[in-house]
Amino acid sequence: MSGKAIIFSAPSGAGKTTLVRYLMQQDDLKLSFSVSATTRARREAEKDGVDYYFISEGEFIERSRKGDFIEWEEVYKGQYYGTLRSEVERLWSEGRHVIFDLDVVGGLNLKKIFGDQALAIFVKPPSIEALKERLHARNTETPEKLAQRIAKAEHELDFEHRFDTTIVNEDLDRAKQDAYRLVQDFVTKG
Repeated sequence: MSGKAIIFSAPSGAGKTTLVRYLMQQDDLKLSFSVSATTRARREAEKDGVDYYFISEGEFIERSRKGDFIEWEEVYKGQYYGTLRSEVERLWSEGRHVIFDLDVVGGLNLKKIFGDQALAIFVKPPSIEALKERLHARNTETPEKLAQRIAKAEHELDFEHRFDTTIVNEDLDRAKQDAYRLVQDFVTKG
C-alpha cells in the first residue's frame, strides 16, 4: 500500500464529519474520502456509494470472510461497518491521500494497520452536555438509540490519548483551521 491516510475519529456528534467535509473542499490537500460499507439502514438524505455502501448483513459477513475489508467491526448490535480494501487502493492509485471518518475503534484499528503512514486525529466535543445537545438536535434517533450513542460516546472519550493528536471542537471555525494545519503539515512532509 502507498499514499497517506488521514483518520478522523470521534464520538458520534463531536463534529468529525463536518471537519472531514471541510477538508475535502481544500483542493491543495489532494484528499479523497474512503466510503465505508455498513449494514445499518440508510438515512433519508444519504446516498449509496457516496455516504456509505449499504449492504446486507449476509453480504457484509461474506465479504469479511473473503478479506475484502482492511478493518471492520460490529459497532452496534447487528450494525456492521468496514473499510473496503478496494476503495483505499483505488484512491491511492489515483495519487490521492485517503481521508477516513470513523468511530474510535475503527480509527485505532486503521492506525495500527497504516502506522506512520497515517495521521490519527481525535475530535473531542467541549463537553458531554454539548455532545448530548448536538445529538438531540439531529433528530435522527429514537430515544433508546440516542441513549445508546451517548453511553458509547462517554466510553470513547477514554481513548483520546491513543490518537496522534486531538482537536477540541468548541468553535467550528477554529477546529477547521486546526484540522487544515495538521493535515497540510502531515501530507507535505516527506
